Amino acid sequence: MGAESKRAKQEQRRLEKLQAERARIEEMKVYEKQYASYGHICGIDEVGRGPLAGPVVAAAVILPPDCGILYINDSKKLSEKKREELYPLIMEQALAVGIGQASPERIDEINILQATYEAMREAIHKLSIRPDILLNDAVEIPEVDIVQVPIIKGDAKSISIAAASIVAKVTRDRMMIEYDATMPEYGFASNKGYGTAAHIAALKANGPTEIHRKSFIQKFV
Repeated sequence: MGAESKRAKQEQRRLEKLQAERARIEEMKVYEKQYASYGHICGIDEVGRGPLAGPVVAAAVILPPDCGILYINDSKKLSEKKREELYPLIMEQALAVGIGQASPERIDEINILQATYEAMREAIHKLSIRPDILLNDAVEIPEVDIVQVPIIKGDAKSISIAAASIVAKVTRDRMMIEYDATMPEYGFASNKGYGTAAHIAALKANGPTEIHRKSFIQKFV
């Protein structure tokens, strides 16, 4: 195969992959198209319900109907590098973004589920545009007077929820990396507060920090 022929085949493969990705993104707009008549559609997701340390963070994102950002997906399916690439594109192109959080103290005080709802309400409240409908990842948020559509595994099915999952994940990961700078022995930069073996060993050796969730670590300390 000549060099020119090889280049042509590579270009054809690249274009086919691009076409497939565009088709996938269009599929992820199925709910956005279904509820388009409502007006401003907001995707909501959270990250950090399971860790032993750090806040729970929620994001609310209103994308333009013609959003053309490729590779948006459930944040768990993306590499850290890809999430960091997509984050500024979402922040720049979204019509509105709101971010909410609940501290470890608040999680201990009212439990993780209620703290998650609180973070979600804060994220909605911080939007510069009031949404007309909310697409939520699996949950229905109490005390919100906006139409809600809970979607099971919504972060893999709705571009709006997926965008929110990326914003929430990048926001929280960056916070945990900052905590790591002042508390390096716990490995927050790598474990993001989750209960890895190394994190639990550090917790037993050094005791809890102010960002540990007391209600989550009782069996370890």
